[in-house]
Amino acid sequence: MITTPELIESLVADAAPVRRVAPLARAAGWLAFAALILALIAVSHALRPDLALRIADPRFLCGVGGALATGVLAAIAAFAVSVPGRSRAWLLLPLPGALLWALAIGEGCASWVGLPAGSLPGDEAGCLALLVLIGAPLALAMLIMLRHAARIAPAAVGTLGGLAVAGLTATALPFFHVHDASIQVLAWNLVLALLLVGLGRAFAKRMLAWVAPR
Repeated sequence: MITTPELIESLVADAAPVRRVAPLARAAGWLAFAALILALIAVSHALRPDLALRIADPRFLCGVGGALATGVLAAIAAFAVSVPGRSRAWLLLPLPGALLWALAIGEGCASWVGLPAGSLPGDEAGCLALLVLIGAPLALAMLIMLRHAARIAPAAVGTLGGLAVAGLTATALPFFHVHDASIQVLAWNLVLALLLVGLGRAFAKRMLAWVAPR
């Protein structure tokens, strides 16, 4: 009959090493993938003709900078929170960028209500298509990379992941979409962020569990 020490020794001998999850490295990987997607979009879509003038506008830079900071910090926080034992203070990491993003007069896709004069519905459909082209692969990659969080913190991770995707999507749109800033534009970007965050929070557990490793 095997003794307890012998049983322990046999289990230790056959145990495979546990690979540590490096949240910052994984966040960097996702952000690198996001940069690749944005680069492909830039190659396949023409930049707005007045981009040089818009970059000189501090309000434009604040809006884009706030969205970018929100996306980057939310991604880092999502991967950090997905590791067991990490402080929930990581949830506050995207707050500075989100505040700047919300307060800035954003540039981007105008809403279907109160379109700027001379705009065409086709232009807005193209902008909505850009939302899908940018957001869909980023959301899918985030879902796959964070599947291990299905049993840890699905709501928090889903919320931060949705905010990260929304932030980077709103960062890219102003470089391709011509319409100037308006209250409708800011509302559209905030609604997009809230929609992705809400979907992430509502369905994170189910989606993460669906792709979670057995």
